[in-house]
Amino acid sequence: MNLSFNTKLAEGYKSNSQIARLLTEDWVLNNSYCPCCGEIPLLEFENNRPVADFICNKCSEEFELKSKNGKLSNTITDGAYSTMIERINSENNPNFFFLTYTKNWTVNDFLIIPKQFFTPEIIIKRKPLSENAKRAGWIGCNIDLSKVADSGKVFLIKNAQVIDAEIVNQSFNKTLFIREKSNESRGWILEILNCVDMIQKDSFSLEDVYKFEEKLKIKFPNNNFIKDKIRQQLQVLRDKRIIEFQSRGKYKKI
Repeated sequence: MNLSFNTKLAEGYKSNSQIARLLTEDWVLNNSYCPCCGEIPLLEFENNRPVADFICNKCSEEFELKSKNGKLSNTITDGAYSTMIERINSENNPNFFFLTYTKNWTVNDFLIIPKQFFTPEIIIKRKPLSENAKRAGWIGCNIDLSKVADSGKVFLIKNAQVIDAEIVNQSFNKTLFIREKSNESRGWILEILNCVDMIQKDSFSLEDVYKFEEKLKIKFPNNNFIKDKIRQQLQVLRDKRIIEFQSRGKYKKI
């Protein structure tokens, strides 16, 4: 991958937002590939399509691009709150590319969050614009990446270092099974993944995960068998090779 943008494309443009959009989209088209199947190149949708920016011609995965100048942070500013919620709840919601770049127009980070990790919980509603604003009452949103499990953050480039495409492909496809789950089952898997992430060691025990029982009771108030559900979800993650079973009640992050 060439980590530099083609700045010649920006000649004649004055708006920073237009320049950034032009250069980042061009970079993705000419340097990226489909994380799901490896197809090169991705294809671009027609301008201003409300659902996605790119599509893979081979496996039909769709992608929307979010980009920002500077380091990758947990908070990504996005557009209208209602539009984003409607989008991620739709049947054809896209995967999301996040691209950060330097002031010299070079890529610093480029990652994908598969669509199964996009839930309303990670979309934070902003305050309505004031009555004096041009779009008075408009409500925007932020995307909180801190609420996305580590397995849902698949880097193609990290700290200006290109990640091997085979690793990207394996990481992306490892969690595709979550899409097949019901909303409730998906919610449980994502919550247990987050709990495992919060355990500050690679090897952990069943008791370590049980410590999140009260948190999970709040999240799933109608479930009276939280520990049973924890064991069940850990078995799912073990079978899908997201964690490794070591011995009775002992696991390891992969």
